[in-house]
Amino acid sequence: MVATGPTSGRLPGLLPELEVVRKDFPILERTVHDGLPLIYLDSANTSQKPQIVIDTMVDHLERHNANVARAMHALGAESTEAFESARDVVAGFIGAPERDEVIFTKNASEALNLVANTLAWARPSTSSGVDLSIGEGDVVVTTEMEHHSNIVPWQLLTERKGATLRWFGLTDDGRLDLSNVDELITEHTKVVTLTWVSNMLGTINPIADITRKAHAVGALVVVDASQAAPQLPIDLASMAPEERPDFVAFTGHKTVGPTGIGVLWGRREVLEQLPPFLGGGEMIETVRMERSTYAGIPHKFEAGTPPIVEAVGLGAALTYLGHLGMDAIHAHEQAITRYALEGLGTIKGLTVLGPLDAAQRGGAISFELEGVHPHDIAQVVDSRGVAIRAGHHCAKPAHARFGVQSSSRMSSYLYTTPAEIDALVEALEYTRSYFRLDG
Repeated sequence: MVATGPTSGRLPGLLPELEVVRKDFPILERTVHDGLPLIYLDSANTSQKPQIVIDTMVDHLERHNANVARAMHALGAESTEAFESARDVVAGFIGAPERDEVIFTKNASEALNLVANTLAWARPSTSSGVDLSIGEGDVVVTTEMEHHSNIVPWQLLTERKGATLRWFGLTDDGRLDLSNVDELITEHTKVVTLTWVSNMLGTINPIADITRKAHAVGALVVVDASQAAPQLPIDLASMAPEERPDFVAFTGHKTVGPTGIGVLWGRREVLEQLPPFLGGGEMIETVRMERSTYAGIPHKFEAGTPPIVEAVGLGAALTYLGHLGMDAIHAHEQAITRYALEGLGTIKGLTVLGPLDAAQRGGAISFELEGVHPHDIAQVVDSRGVAIRAGHHCAKPAHARFGVQSSSRMSSYLYTTPAEIDALVEALEYTRSYFRLDG
């Protein structure tokens, strides 16, 4: 049952008309397990989709379905216009200095792999451009809190090129340990890559400060914004050049958009120097048997038929978020996160992994409950209608840092209510009694 009473009342910072917003998401009205209301607290994994996104994608398939760029007929023109309009929406959403710096990928993992692989293939610069080549003696720096998608590509890169991978460690409260920043970011550093917001610890990292240090030694900065884009206002154009990353990646399905669509933003100067990632249609200028020449950005990195309807859906999703306002969404997330941390703090034997200050973190909260395996926790609370995550959250190194193999994780979003947090707390108390932890 969803809790009611004083603890489920109005919190400062919540989205205005929250119940109206919730009605935009049809899945939130369904029930589970013989009539229990669905309480969805797994949005860091994937967000739910508003009706406008669903309708926009269906309309495109019903009325405008055609391949982009190639068809010289009405449907082809309409599909191309919708696809490229989505690029404009993405550029506006993140404040990209130029719309052609926005590249569509199938997810954030592909975006990060695109950067790592093309850097591996880059040749030493023979002009006044940035030297993108990486080899022996060079260093790539990442962090211990990364999603596997921002660790493995860089391991592969450094192994193939004979470079060295180093990383920032973590403090006991789940923040980056910057005490040795001057030892990690040196004249040998070619790339610094890190998450903006941790998917496990919730930590918000000081992107501008780290970017400034990296740029001072000539290093590129690659940011995984998969957890930041859904909840933080991002305006790349307003950032000082020395504090603006060179690449930013995020995925559509965490920003109330569909799966199968991701975004890579990259600085034009760097993108133009990088070689293509995939070869095929649409990324070429001309093809001869002897050699090919390539299209300009962004199409140089968009080989083959792109995820057209997914891009259109992402455009609708980001437009929806823009109408709500990212500042308002961020305030809502902070309010709900603060309320959740307070509620979780009342449960005996429960330990939160990561910062305890809601102002310093995002909406994903990983925790341990002494004496109960995370999978058991997730299964028991699911029997009460509460959906949370259990496992290593694709962040095994961060778990190892805290001496655990896995954890439970609740994650809120713009549609989460205080009453749903109350229901989670109640379900966790039920879990303690189910396993007779006080017996």
